[in-house]
Amino acid sequence: MNHSPKTIIIVEDEPDTAEMLAQMMRMNGYEIIKAYSGDSAISLIAKEKPTAVVLDVMMPDISGIEVLNFVRNYPELAHTPVVVVSAKALPSDIQKGFEAGASLYLTKPVAYLEFCQAMENVIQTDYQNWVKE
Repeated sequence: MNHSPKTIIIVEDEPDTAEMLAQMMRMNGYEIIKAYSGDSAISLIAKEKPTAVVLDVMMPDISGIEVLNFVRNYPELAHTPVVVVSAKALPSDIQKGFEAGASLYLTKPVAYLEFCQAMENVIQTDYQNWVKE
């Protein structure tokens, strides 16, 4: 079942953080689906084919990086913007995120305006690239 082209999947194992990020995106008109584990995220992302994914790295089962690898290696999803939002803020952590294919890497805590602008930028960039093809 395909949703409107404004669906974002938030992958975050902390329910409060997931809801805070969801509220930020809902205020900008997005439909939000939350996943609290890497495993459930993979099946949700494959089924829903969202506009974008917000992804935490540290998850209880498989890491966010593994979820990101799945997205990048799945042909229908390869161009989906994935914004990593993680407490892992070392340069090596950030580099791993980008090497795995993150569109953007934000460190927690993330401010409302910074997060919303970052999401709009990656979604707009992706949309423009998609239109050009």
